[in-house]
Amino acid sequence: MYKVFVNDKPLFLTNKISKETDFQLFLLESIDIEQLIVKIFQNKIQKAYLYHPDEGEILKTLKTKIPVNKAGGGLVYNKKGEVLFIFRNGKWDLPKGGTEKGEDIEETAMREVEEETGVNLLRVTKKLQKTYHVFKRNGVYKLKITHWFEMQSDFVGIPVGQLDEGIEKVAWFGPNEIPDVLKNSYENIKLLFEEEKI
Repeated sequence: MYKVFVNDKPLFLTNKISKETDFQLFLLESIDIEQLIVKIFQNKIQKAYLYHPDEGEILKTLKTKIPVNKAGGGLVYNKKGEVLFIFRNGKWDLPKGGTEKGEDIEETAMREVEEETGVNLLRVTKKLQKTYHVFKRNGVYKLKITHWFEMQSDFVGIPVGQLDEGIEKVAWFGPNEIPDVLKNSYENIKLLFEEEKI
């Protein structure tokens, strides 16, 4: 199952029909995906399942209907075991951004962390899951697929947010502070911490 967040609301791409009643179920063959996304953005639908026997087919169809933005990002730990967060648009987030020509996705993730936070001396320790979310820019819906990497950093200075990217604050948070930080974060960021078991 894929979880795609549309305006921070879940759209599950699934090949199983669930008995849950608070989710609306749509069949891939009979739904206009763009209309479904518009309705979720307008808060007419809170959470939905999009069903097809082959869930890979649903993602493929979604990618043909909505332009894809590929991004890389980092879940960065320092020597004290703290995690690096950025504060932008009123929420705590993790540093991430789009790929540049000729870059592989791991290079993108490391470059974006450094640009958005000033934190360097990075090394990737493992690949994490991808997250999916739909956003609207200049009246166009886009599907952002973010490839996440766990990283370690030996950086010891004070991180500085990239102002032209709207980053107001950059901070390190210890494991005991993270649950509170995640209360004011995005659903796809919370997924990474479920995977990490913090």
